[in-house]
Amino acid sequence: MSTEGGNKAILAALSANVGIAVTKFVAFLLSGSSSMLAESVHSLADSGNQVLLLIGGRRAKRAATAEHPFGFGRERYVYAFMVAIILFTVGGVYSIYEGIHKLEHPEPIERAWIPIVILLISIALESFSLRTALRESAEHRHGISILQFIRRAKAPELPVLLLEDMAALIGLVFALGGVLVAVITGDGIWDGVGTVGIGLLLVLVAIVLGVEVKSLLVGEGASGDDLAAITAAALDGDDIDRIIHMKTLYLGPEELMVGIKVAVAATDSAREVAAAIDALEKRVRAAVPIAKVMYIEPDIFDATKVTT
Repeated sequence: MSTEGGNKAILAALSANVGIAVTKFVAFLLSGSSSMLAESVHSLADSGNQVLLLIGGRRAKRAATAEHPFGFGRERYVYAFMVAIILFTVGGVYSIYEGIHKLEHPEPIERAWIPIVILLISIALESFSLRTALRESAEHRHGISILQFIRRAKAPELPVLLLEDMAALIGLVFALGGVLVAVITGDGIWDGVGTVGIGLLLVLVAIVLGVEVKSLLVGEGASGDDLAAITAAALDGDDIDRIIHMKTLYLGPEELMVGIKVAVAATDSAREVAAAIDALEKRVRAAVPIAKVMYIEPDIFDATKVTT
């Protein structure tokens, strides 16, 4: 997945969240609602997260160096993992702390119409942001569900935005529910309940995001479909006898490293082996364009010496 669609969704979310964060904080100052404070911190954290994703995408484009011969593609995973940490600490933990404080010292909400109007406007803006992320991810999902896309995607930007936007919408509903119940009952404790709910939601999203990005940081291989395509392309010719073993690794969201040991005929000359390897590389790259780094080792097949 290219960064173009991801960047468009990031910029849409960033522009919405900056304005929402300021508006929510003003609403908190005027009403004293802890749910509004939690939501303003949430939007501020989301804005910082989107800046981090943009920085990660930019730094990942740097050319390879002697110290980093495979380039910097994985920096996108590093910055996405930082997003998970910020969501957990700044968003989730702070909201839970503020909610518990409100539960212990409940206060009535002043000028209740202000947070209610702000929350309704925020729901509309967040819905627009989520719609943009869904539209940009649609061409990459290939018919799979959003949750499957989040689990399988190798580019972190759109999955992160989808999780953030869904969490933001649910959090806004929690905040609106807490404010409405607090106004109807006259008991400010419900405002605290909504705030704790927002915090728990953010912690959950941060854990899910952290687990998924951690897997990418550690190193994931090609998907089953790409493995099948690589295997079919490699064997689509009479220049090699079989694949002895193969390993793959994502160097970044758009760059796959492929290492293959192939069996060639014992009677092949060095020139014939080199030609077979060149032809195999062309076939594989045509079938799976992201297989940009390939290492192919020719060998004579011996069933007693096969290793994985």
